[in-house]
Amino acid sequence: MTDGDVIQLPNPERLRRGEVERYDKQIADVDGNPAAPFRYIDTLRRMELRGTISESMRDAGEQFRTDFSLGQFVPLKAADMSRVPGCGTARQVLGGRAIDAKDRVWAALFLLGGLTSPAGQIAWGVLGEQLTLEEWAERGGWNGSGLKRETAAGILIGALGAL
Repeated sequence: MTDGDVIQLPNPERLRRGEVERYDKQIADVDGNPAAPFRYIDTLRRMELRGTISESMRDAGEQFRTDFSLGQFVPLKAADMSRVPGCGTARQVLGGRAIDAKDRVWAALFLLGGLTSPAGQIAWGVLGEQLTLEEWAERGGWNGSGLKRETAAGILIGALGAL
């Protein structure tokens, strides 16, 4: 970018959905032109900016999130295709990438003490389902009773350190 370039800020609707920051490198926009977009500051990025987690911890959390999504642990809901004529009742078959991602998620959860452990539960909820720390803590964390945000943050830091 040159000094004469105008920076287009995100629109007000986008800003109401949470904090954003300017992406540190240019990427191609939909037309292939260089762009310097803004990105949402999620829980992991916010913790990294505050210095409570390292870049490698954030990377590990983002990898878990990516694998969780690729593994289709919480698939998008759509109309029941068995009710659409000609679609039958065949179930979707996972491809090799999705199966590998599922295996990585299960291995990570095993490393964290299993799905019923505090670290496993926070990885599933905050990293996988992309709940905020507040949402996860309010839902009862891992033990069914509400937790303080600070306690949830400590559990997440421990999980990210293990990953």
